[in-house]
Amino acid sequence: MTSLYLSRARLRRDATLNALAALLVPAATAERASASHKLVWALFADAADRRRDFLWREDRPGHFMTLSSRPPDDPHGLFDLDTKPFEPALSPGDRLGFTLRVNPVVSRPAARGERGKRHDVVMDALRTVPAGERAAARMGAVSSAGQTWLARQGEAHGFVPIGEVMVDGYDRLCVPRYPAKPAIFGVLDISGVLEVRDPARFLVRVSGGFGHARAFGCGLMLIRRAR
Repeated sequence: MTSLYLSRARLRRDATLNALAALLVPAATAERASASHKLVWALFADAADRRRDFLWREDRPGHFMTLSSRPPDDPHGLFDLDTKPFEPALSPGDRLGFTLRVNPVVSRPAARGERGKRHDVVMDALRTVPAGERAAARMGAVSSAGQTWLARQGEAHGFVPIGEVMVDGYDRLCVPRYPAKPAIFGVLDISGVLEVRDPARFLVRVSGGFGHARAFGCGLMLIRRAR
């Protein structure tokens, strides 16, 4: 695995930034995801043709975590930065606590022979539920779909969830992307304990991110040693 850096970035609280707070940290979740996307990009935009080589998530408004292949740089003086190398030494059987904000999808072809189309796992789980019953079934669908998706990720990427996995925080976001069409996706917050089975495969996926919508703050799994 190439060198990685885990960073905490906090917008500075000074008079100038406070005056711009409504622009930098909008109250609406979808608008904030769009603004945060631009803010975090500013920490890694050292060249006009630079491709995204980092993951990020919002801890709370104006506070972000990033995992990147190079340290962030703050030429505009917007952030307080705390960066350290990300170099976990893992062995099979290690148990880790984790939190993950993710856009989980399932791919289903519309017809035989057609390429699969991505669907939000929660909406996919509700597709056979009559419209009038979906509100009541929603919370159960969030939990079961999230846990099923995570178990599949574990099978593919060298880990297995242990015990109770918490799945909550489901949102459907419509993020403006002018002049392109809005990005519409579902977001789940998943947390719990996992056991590492194949450290190399697991760390490759952690460094690359889980699920989709990674440009908008999804996919970064934060890990720590479980007690």
